[in-house]
Amino acid sequence: MRNTAKITTAVLAVGALTLGLSACGSDKGSAADKDGKLIVAATPMPQGEILDYVQKNLAKKAGLDLEVKEFTDYVTPNTAVEQGEVFANYFQHKPYLDDFNKKRGTDIVPVPGATVHLEPLGVYSKKVKKLGELKNGATVAIPNDTTNEARALKLLADNGIIELKKGVGYEATPKDIAKNPKNISFKELEAPTVPRTLSDVDAAVINGNYALEAKPALSPAKDAIVAEPAKGNPYGNFLAVKKGDENDPRVKKLAKLLTSPEVKKFIDEKYDGAVVAAF
Repeated sequence: MRNTAKITTAVLAVGALTLGLSACGSDKGSAADKDGKLIVAATPMPQGEILDYVQKNLAKKAGLDLEVKEFTDYVTPNTAVEQGEVFANYFQHKPYLDDFNKKRGTDIVPVPGATVHLEPLGVYSKKVKKLGELKNGATVAIPNDTTNEARALKLLADNGIIELKKGVGYEATPKDIAKNPKNISFKELEAPTVPRTLSDVDAAVINGNYALEAKPALSPAKDAIVAEPAKGNPYGNFLAVKKGDENDPRVKKLAKLLTSPEVKKFIDEKYDGAVVAAF
């Protein structure tokens, strides 16, 4: 058994966790500060694996006591930081965090200089080999969280399947489609469940980390019909904390380790293009 503390949660458990944390909300950072340990929330792949590499190979030499708690949804890592169960998290990109803070009244910020990687969003299918082969009335599964849904729609628009209304940004939904020549139907699902629908739909737009977790694993570089380009992409994943904690010495130490040559080499060798270093 590895040292990383793993917590597997379902989205349905988020409410219970939040209630459980409310008692410690006024004691900011109490759980995270225990014994000087830095507790970081992350989704399992690739964030948890990258942090696990840092924990086993770099943290001790740098004098950092690191513990990782893994969650399988996109909500709990932020609520855990806000409530003080963990001190930091590593799982999200800026458009998602901006939307989360706006809608939930949280005050979580990126750690400067700690954007670690990009997981290219990809379109996968067991029924067609090219997007142009999608038939009239085909069904495409997409993630339903605000920014990743917009991201999925933009990927389809960039490849000529749909056309979005002018000026639509990170909050686009199927209602913002201006042209849909193939009358595509969109199945909006929670991101972790999208890979499991691949046999039931004509195509699916899947987040990079959930593609890696699929059984069998899917690679944006090898299995996707089309995938997001890395250059100029705003969806790099970063280390984040509650506002005011950016300069905590342990956080700055972890930020430096996460953007080290050793981590870049680990990402390049392990993920073969499915995850791309952003530094």
